[in-house]
Amino acid sequence: MYNRIMPEYRRALIKGGTYFLTLVTYQRRDIFASAAARALFYDAIDQTQNHNPFIMVAHCILPDHIHFIWQMPEDDADYSTRISVMKRRFSREFIARFGLPLPKDASRVKRREVTIWQRRFWEHLIRDEEDLNRHIDYVHFNPVKHGLVNRAGDWADSSFSDYVEMGYYDVDWGGSIKFDDQNFQFGE
Repeated sequence: MYNRIMPEYRRALIKGGTYFLTLVTYQRRDIFASAAARALFYDAIDQTQNHNPFIMVAHCILPDHIHFIWQMPEDDADYSTRISVMKRRFSREFIARFGLPLPKDASRVKRREVTIWQRRFWEHLIRDEEDLNRHIDYVHFNPVKHGLVNRAGDWADSSFSDYVEMGYYDVDWGGSIKFDDQNFQFGE
């Protein structure tokens, strides 16, 4: 007989690295469909950034998931703690205001988890400028991909308008891109 050893999941940790991150709600519930929930989440981001700095390169908050691109400080690679703190802050405020979205199952009770977030999150270390640009496009195109709007500029809860203001995008960008394009097949 042999001992089974479960592989341990390892994340890429590069101090000062830039990361594409995706957080998904529990059972893909539309937690962020309300403006009040999104406002609570923006507060959780701000509080987390104030205590554990990082640069928000891009973001998009959709009803059931969130995409970020974060650049970590030169001497730090701990995005996992930041995500944990941010999720915990949001969850505490959300439950205080709206209550628990779904009852906890035995596993969630045992782990002291609420029914707001999936346990894990997706992370990708950005390799180079081309990779960064593709991921920024993906973040901003995501509301179009999911059929929520016709153009990226029609989605308010993203950094798209900041990129338009900086001259990186035309205000009508994203209206003619096909979401089955190879460039947009990553991140979820």
